[in-house]
Amino acid sequence: MERRSFVRGAGLAGVLAAGAAPAIVHAQANIRWRLASSFPKSLDTIFGAAEVFAKKVKEMSSGKFEISVHAGGELMPPFGVVDGVQNGTVEMAHTAPYYFFGKDETFGLGCAIPFGLNSRQMTAWMVEGNGMKLMREFYKNYNIINFMGGNTGAQMGGWYRKEVKTLADIKGMKMRIGGFGGKVLERIGGVPQSIPGGEIYSALEKGTIDAAEWVGPYDDQKLGFNKVAGFYNYPGWWEGGPQLDFYINTKAYDGLSAEYKAIIEAASAVAHIDMQGKYDAKNPAALKQLVGAGTKLVRFPKDVMDAAFKEAMALYSELSGKNPNWKKVYEDFANFRRDQNLWFRFAEAGFDDFMQQQKL
Repeated sequence: MERRSFVRGAGLAGVLAAGAAPAIVHAQANIRWRLASSFPKSLDTIFGAAEVFAKKVKEMSSGKFEISVHAGGELMPPFGVVDGVQNGTVEMAHTAPYYFFGKDETFGLGCAIPFGLNSRQMTAWMVEGNGMKLMREFYKNYNIINFMGGNTGAQMGGWYRKEVKTLADIKGMKMRIGGFGGKVLERIGGVPQSIPGGEIYSALEKGTIDAAEWVGPYDDQKLGFNKVAGFYNYPGWWEGGPQLDFYINTKAYDGLSAEYKAIIEAASAVAHIDMQGKYDAKNPAALKQLVGAGTKLVRFPKDVMDAAFKEAMALYSELSGKNPNWKKVYEDFANFRRDQNLWFRFAEAGFDDFMQQQKL
């Protein structure tokens, strides 16, 4: 996404939200699209971002451009949405790109990788860095154009039936974990499992898995994980700032008028900000409730963090040697991460460290 284009789109969102839709929009043809989500309707935050997006598109087009939003499994399996958009079965999808690292590891860079970027850094890479440009070049291989579709912020490290005290406790542990986190978990002795969000509770309850990660307190509480696993670890080192995306079939997008394309861009910006705001606002109260109900908060032991970091860096180096798509995007990502960490070390981290020691 070009920087100036994004700014224009975000500005358009404000104008249209105020009810001042340009007259030219009213001359456009009526369009009906379907959006396949990878998430269940019960999660008003992550699934809700697609609903916010569709609502804004309808409002900005005076009802002429409507997008119906379908929960994971309604039109296609939650992890089948890339194929659905690529093949034109649906016009678009809302998903976490790292679900599809099995197709190409580069998908993970469009969402989150272990020890990657936090949410603000991820947005900065996409909007002001080369992130959007590089990911769109990659997505052309799948007949997809992407737009930012929200960010959960740094996630928790998951629910465990038994406390993780040392790295040795990871050995043989079966854990539901998404994206690259599973690859790194495997390298430090764990057994990753790929399970859609709506099926995690039953797997934990039955003991099919020993642990599971999803998002954070608000969503995790809604899914009831605290009822079947007592230990809640942090931080989610594999998801410092996972970005969701709206995937649109290239042919469908190219068939839109310039005005409708601008509406898509503006609506995605609104949905992106809305999701992050919801998570930051809702997670604190949910965490208090979980702890009040007996959940034990546990910070990952240092040996787990150190081992995971070492294996993650080794994995990325290996991938750069065999996957040219990964190498091209990751080199830019890594350079951006280095500079961002230097800046955040003094500004954000310095401020946060002081404030979190105060009694407020």
